[in-house]
This record gives sequence, C-alpha cells and structure tokens, in this order.
Amino acid sequence: MIFVTGGTGLVGSHILLRLAKEGMPFKALKRETSSLQICENVFSHYAAKDLFAKINWETGDVNDIPSLENSMEDCSRVVHCAAIVSFHPAEVELMRKVNIEGTANVANVALSKGIKKLGYVSSIAALGRNSTVGIVDEECYFKATKLDSNYALSKYYAEQEVWRASQEGLDVVIVNPSVILGPGDWNKGSSQIFQKIHSGLKLYTTGSTGYVDVIDVANSLVGLLLSSVKNERFIVNGANLKYRDCFDRIAIAFGTPKASIKVTPFLKELAWRFEKVRSFLTSRPPLLTRETANSAMTNGAYSTEKIKKEIDFQFTTIDTTIQKYANWFLADLK
Repeated sequence: MIFVTGGTGLVGSHILLRLAKEGMPFKALKRETSSLQICENVFSHYAAKDLFAKINWETGDVNDIPSLENSMEDCSRVVHCAAIVSFHPAEVELMRKVNIEGTANVANVALSKGIKKLGYVSSIAALGRNSTVGIVDEECYFKATKLDSNYALSKYYAEQEVWRASQEGLDVVIVNPSVILGPGDWNKGSSQIFQKIHSGLKLYTTGSTGYVDVIDVANSLVGLLLSSVKNERFIVNGANLKYRDCFDRIAIAFGTPKASIKVTPFLKELAWRFEKVRSFLTSRPPLLTRETANSAMTNGAYSTEKIKKEIDFQFTTIDTTIQKYANWFLADLK
C-alpha cells in the first residue's frame, strides 16, 4: 500500500492517476477543506472517472501527527508532495509550517511506522546556484543568497528533513522538478502562464529557467519509488528555455500575438512596487512580488543526465507539452 500526501494538487493528482492505472493499492491524504476539483478534472480528462470514484481518501493534515499515523497504517511506501507554493510575504509563516514542519512530520511518522521508502517532491529551487559550467546538477551546493525566495528556502530546509530521515534509516528518493507545466487551476501557480498568455500578455523578461511536463514529474517519482534506487535526488526537467522563448511557444500554440515588450531593470522595480501598493489597497494577493520579479530576470539551466542514466527516463518534448495543455485550456473555455 502506498500513502500519498498532496493528492488534491497538480502533481499529486497525476501521481494518483498513475498509481490507479497501474492497479497499485494506495490511499491519499486530504484536508477537511480540500477541493477535489483538480484531481477529478485530471481523472475525467483521461477517461478515468471510475478510478477517481475508487480513491481511498484519508482526512488529515501533514501537521496533524495522529492523522498521519493512522493514514500510514498498513503502508510500505509514502509519496510526499503536499506543499504550499507562494511568493506572498503574508504567507511565509504558513508556508514554512507546511513545507518544513509538515515534511519533518511525514518523515518522522514514516520512520516510526517502519515505512520502506519515502518519495519526496522537492524543487529546483532547493538546488544550489553555484556551477562552474553554467548548468546546475544534483551536486551543486546550496548557499542562500538574496536571490533565493522564501519558497526556495522552505523547500531546501524541507529537503534537509528528508535527508535527516535517511540518516536515521529511512530509504528515500527525491525529485527536483523545474517549472511544472500542467492543467491545474489556470488562475494559480505555474498554470497561470497559459492563462496570462492567452489573455494577451505583452511583457517578457530576459531570464531563463527549466520547464517540465507534470506527467513526467509523476512518472519519474513513481518509477524511482518502485525501483531499487535509494538515498538519491534527481532533477526532472524537460527543457531549458528563455522566458521569452517559452512565452512565444505558448502564444503560437494558442494562435495569439507574442509578447513584444522587454522588461528592463527599471520597469521590473517599478512593476513589483506598483503591485505591492495595489495589493494593499485591494486586499488581494499581488500578481508580482520582489521575489518573483528578481527571479524572472535571472538565468538558470538544469541537467537531467543523472535520471536518464539511472532509470533511462525519457522526457516529453517541450512543444508537445505546451500544445497539449494549450488545447486543454481552450477546451475548458468552451
């Protein structure tokens, strides 16, 4: 039996779908107030409504230790992908509590329950930026800088809890996805990229990063969890692209105009300050923060040689991923 946290989110939903299609026994954690909409939409899209109806949901929380203890009964493996992704200063404490303390709780209960293996969904944000060859791999040492967001720090410290558990006897595998492209809530998270470009986004930044299909994240994690690999982490990244290149490809997939206005350093500083004021006046989360503005101007590239060699993993091409989710988005608008 496999226990999954974060099953109501984008990555977790695809992990549940993979497990369900493989006929593997599993149960998934959900909070009392969790919406199952994303998960249900994913299963429905892949003609698996019958499998969704059979999901064994456990009500609890990663910060509710008794609920974790009850949920892990009779389980041999755990997938932990519950997390908060936020760049809003007002949510820093909650994010730390869920991402760091929640991960520590999952790891500790897994140890106490004799779980054979823990699979953890981390992030490229938890990797070091230092690289003599200009591309980040799994060996890059993390050294906090002003460029690192509170989210990045929370994922780094969460990952340390997983490594600590491995030193105490728990077998673990970690995946570090780049920016995840998939069919979540089009108004939240990385899925917003599609919504913004479809709505006519005019601005582009000079930075770059990696992008990966959510299906590849789910398949790589499940593959590693069921393999003999242990106490290793793996970058999962489909392509390294300039932000403008990614935006252009999405615009082409939609048949909409490409972004044409370059964001200068001055415009960047002006934009996040304007958003801060707008957020204060409207009591709504800012669309842009200093953290996200700085991130959009930095360059990052990520190697996937390790996972390709270890389990012969093949990534979905970026154009296939973009066209697939652009079509999904358009279908949802009808």
